Amino acid sequence: MTPRIKFLMCAPDHYDVDYVINPWMEGNIHKSSRDRAVEQWQGLHHIIKEHAIVDLVQPQKGVPDMVFTANAGLVLGKNVVLSRFLHKERQGEEPFFKAWFEENGYTVYELPKDLPFEGAGDALLDREGRWLWAGYGFRSELDSHPYLAKWLDIEVLSLRLIDDRFYHLDTCFCPLANGYLLYYPGAFDSYSNRLIEMRVAAEKRIPIEEADAVNFACNAVNIDHIVVMNKASDSLKARLGEVGFQVIETPLTEFLKAGGAAKCLTLRTTEPVREELHANVYVESRILKIEGHLLDSGLINRALDLIVDNGGSFQVLNFSLGEQRQSTSAAEVKVSAPSHEVMESILSHLIDLGAVDLPQDERDAKLEPVEKNGVAPDDFYVTTIYPTEVRISGEWVQVQNQRMDGAIAITRTPQGIVAKCKLLRDLEVGEEVVVDVLGIRTIRKTESREKRNAEEFSFMSAGVSSERRVELVVEQVAWELRKIRDAGGKVVVTAGPVVIHTGGGEHLSRLIREGYVQALLGGNAIAVHDIEQSMLGTSLGVDMKRGVAVRGGHRHHLKAINTIRRYGSIAKAVEAGIINSGIMYECVKNDVPFVLAGSIRDDGPLPDTQMDLIKAQVEYAKHIRGAEMILMLSSMLHSIGVGNMTPAGVKMVCVDINPAVVTKLSDRGSIESVGVVTDVGLFLSLLVQQLDKLTSPYVTKAR
Repeated sequence: MTPRIKFLMCAPDHYDVDYVINPWMEGNIHKSSRDRAVEQWQGLHHIIKEHAIVDLVQPQKGVPDMVFTANAGLVLGKNVVLSRFLHKERQGEEPFFKAWFEENGYTVYELPKDLPFEGAGDALLDREGRWLWAGYGFRSELDSHPYLAKWLDIEVLSLRLIDDRFYHLDTCFCPLANGYLLYYPGAFDSYSNRLIEMRVAAEKRIPIEEADAVNFACNAVNIDHIVVMNKASDSLKARLGEVGFQVIETPLTEFLKAGGAAKCLTLRTTEPVREELHANVYVESRILKIEGHLLDSGLINRALDLIVDNGGSFQVLNFSLGEQRQSTSAAEVKVSAPSHEVMESILSHLIDLGAVDLPQDERDAKLEPVEKNGVAPDDFYVTTIYPTEVRISGEWVQVQNQRMDGAIAITRTPQGIVAKCKLLRDLEVGEEVVVDVLGIRTIRKTESREKRNAEEFSFMSAGVSSERRVELVVEQVAWELRKIRDAGGKVVVTAGPVVIHTGGGEHLSRLIREGYVQALLGGNAIAVHDIEQSMLGTSLGVDMKRGVAVRGGHRHHLKAINTIRRYGSIAKAVEAGIINSGIMYECVKNDVPFVLAGSIRDDGPLPDTQMDLIKAQVEYAKHIRGAEMILMLSSMLHSIGVGNMTPAGVKMVCVDINPAVVTKLSDRGSIESVGVVTDVGLFLSLLVQQLDKLTSPYVTKAR
């Protein structure tokens, strides 16, 4: 027995499940047996009294959960941080617990009223006193952790809970004597699990299965080598026994109905202080400003969801709602994260939404030199499709060549500072690269509601659905194509061989012939099968008019390749009259540039196919530049590649029978893109029909 260890408990005189504030309470209102609850509580009380001293706080009417004294506060030495309950149903407990602590000589610290923290339910001391594990995600806010570190002078490690069944840290996490840890990994996000593994040696970690977790095996009371809990599997008891712990089971099923067990029913009030250890906290906070049509565009909801989903916490400090329908709104949001690493991840997402870190007005971007060609410094900022600016020497500099998945390279020239978006392979020694997320902002256009609604009808109603009426999308695309062509704009098409197989080749050929296409990007296959159809009337050996396989047709694509190789290029074959129709024919005849990017599966390949991947990417990027619209026609590989190279502001239409391809495009987050899940041959047929209905003074070029 260790008499100096003390626990605080509260008799269940008024205990019942009166409301629902956690998943365990659902369906259990007034279904707890008072007599059985008293019996089970007394059983736990008796066991603990055999190994420690138990003090009692007077139960009070109207606060049935006061029996769960773990939530009274967090004790270290003679200091206690009083709980600030999230739910109003429990807030009535606070003055009673405060009075008890003060009467017993504790110095009581109180958090701001709008900052939830639920005591030792969400804050557990390492049993060797080295640090404090602090949970957040459901009942306690991350912003409470710096207060804990300051007032208790201890290192605080923040753990994010992600399973609402385990809404308090002590429901799934139990530090044990001698540095051991009993916990359920499934209750935590990946960052928290990694933090646990960094701080607790593998031989000291005792992860449990879900079956034990839902019996609240982690909601245990540890007194030296004794572990008191509601229930444990034989395998868990054996594992604990192997490392020197004795498990004492005592049924607490009536309290499980309210979401608590042994640990919840007790608060350890003698927690020794290690004088040689001092405060340290890794929580980082930033204040961001977001502007735009925040409510009707859903931007503010997206921003707040991103913060939480990526492991952070937020507080809206100020929200200014636009007074007129064309007015924009502005919000200042305090963002907190458990570490700088997590904060970087959150800010990178928020920057994509156009958020600005307010202190950045006074801070430049962080730069590190390129030390090896083609290799960026660690923690380099990864670019997005949105126009970006970086702050250098107190000035905001526009980043050139905007695209996804690059780095921002800084060059200092006699004419001034130049910032360019570059692929990793293109970085050169002598350049500097932006690292971290300081001094970076993206430029998101704030448009009137009328203009936004008009454009969103065409290119933001997007989503991915095979249910969408193709005809409606075709009408919008046809109108946009005609407008771009008549204004002398640029449309790029990336297409796969399915265009030929589905009978769409003649329609795409017509689009090229009539001036709707200014560049064609694809692979070896679309050119081969287009030429096969032109020369032999087949595609992959299938007669395109009758839809039946031709004897010996499987060799046709190789014959087509061989013929073009004999002439040296597609253009020379066209000049010789070998090719007299089709997509490639129209490109040559109408001076429409094309790029064919090769792959390992290509037969031949055609002499025009660029088998150097890097050179092909460079050519793709060159022809994308200046495009106002990109049509992506049934080519997953090339469509995704083109999407990654394309900055925001370019309208994109992705047509594919495979929803995964269209979804991949929509994941970019560009509001100018629309995905259509349908047969590409049908889409192209409807498109040319719709264009025929439109009138224009355009005159085709003479050949």
